[in-house]
Amino acid sequence: GQPLGPRRLSLKPVPKLPNMEAFLREALVKVKKQARGCLAPELCFQAVKAATEMPFADGVRRERELFMVLQSSGQARALQYVFFAERATQKWTTPTGASWNSSSPQPIRRAAVIGLGTMGRGIVTSLVKANIPVVALEQDLEYLNKGRKAVMLLLEREAMKMERGAQTLDFHNPALLQFTVDFGLLHNVDLVIEAVFENMALKKEIFHKLSRICKPEALLCTNTSALNIDEIASATSHPQQVIGTHFFSPAHVMRLLEIIYGRYTSPAAIATAMQLAKALRKVGVVVGNCFGFVGNRMMFPYVQQAVFLLEEGSRPEAVDQVLEDFGFKIGPFRMSDLAGLDVGWSSRKGQGLTGPSVPAGTPARQRHGQRYSPLPDLLCENGRFGQKTGKGWYQYEKAGGRTATPDPWLHNLLSHYRDTHGIETRCIDQEEILERCLFSLINEGFAILAEGIASGPEHLD
Repeated sequence: GQPLGPRRLSLKPVPKLPNMEAFLREALVKVKKQARGCLAPELCFQAVKAATEMPFADGVRRERELFMVLQSSGQARALQYVFFAERATQKWTTPTGASWNSSSPQPIRRAAVIGLGTMGRGIVTSLVKANIPVVALEQDLEYLNKGRKAVMLLLEREAMKMERGAQTLDFHNPALLQFTVDFGLLHNVDLVIEAVFENMALKKEIFHKLSRICKPEALLCTNTSALNIDEIASATSHPQQVIGTHFFSPAHVMRLLEIIYGRYTSPAAIATAMQLAKALRKVGVVVGNCFGFVGNRMMFPYVQQAVFLLEEGSRPEAVDQVLEDFGFKIGPFRMSDLAGLDVGWSSRKGQGLTGPSVPAGTPARQRHGQRYSPLPDLLCENGRFGQKTGKGWYQYEKAGGRTATPDPWLHNLLSHYRDTHGIETRCIDQEEILERCLFSLINEGFAILAEGIASGPEHLD
């Protein structure tokens, strides 16, 4: 017997909560931290905030205004571009005329991974998550047990994440994951990924062995980050089955998979590697064979400029800050510490840029007539390899620590280094840091396109 009155929820006042302001303040801090530099999450927050402060009709109007700001923003255009660029990379072609629509992949029923270091562990985890049965191989029992422990830990973490999404991961099943030191177990796998240390002689020895043990149609992949695919393939009796599958660290997290074809790589091998990328939910990008391929080749001049900036008066934390504020997830020095400084050091030794093979009388800051900085080499000579040793460009709370803090030892080294080489310290502004790092990255990208190493700008992006 009561009148119903207006039932529209939108006409009811928004209930006031006692701690609303504090709650919104904390939420905004969280959003800004999680989505640094991204407009959309912040404006979504503004829309929700408007709902707590305004009548319904005004709130809807405010939301529309915010949406229009986003729709016409450069970020929206960039995200649309990324969306289509990722799809464009699936349509690959090579200079010899092989392409995605005329090549069919071979089935991948069983895979193997050789080497259970940082990269190998991540690759095994990715394969298990994709439900591809894996044989994980190490050189001896000590390394095998250490690797097994680390892989199991990674898989436990992944399983917990997947359970939240109501999926299960049966990684204790020996049919899905097997650890061994016996190369003989690789005789019936469809695909092998070699993930041992960046050493050409070691890789060639493994590929020679694989070409004897594996079936002729097995795809032989190398996770090298810079070494020549053709030279690795020369150690096998079927070079058409050899291909580079360069995962990025940490391999079970990073979505990019660089797929590098050599002179003899068959179109079917490229198609199979692309199929693997899809199965692992990664973005496969097909590129040509040159030193560093695309990802690392563009990284070299970028990181090199960052180091030159330190020589001239900047500090690692200043350079990282500028690039992170610009939108990079992680600056060049924090990235180097994460990846391990010893990897680049070993590569420079191999190229004869540092170490005993440098001819006597070579100027400290010059190689092959080009400017060179020995700073990263000095750090490595002091046993500073980054996070793994607890000291690199930064210091960490312990070996394997994650929290980077500026290191007075390094600041001292820099000022001593500048004195030794007669470099005048100057104040370097943010714009110069940004331009020198970014332009060197972009210029290298154009060189890669000009040489035909990548078939389109989307592949680089």
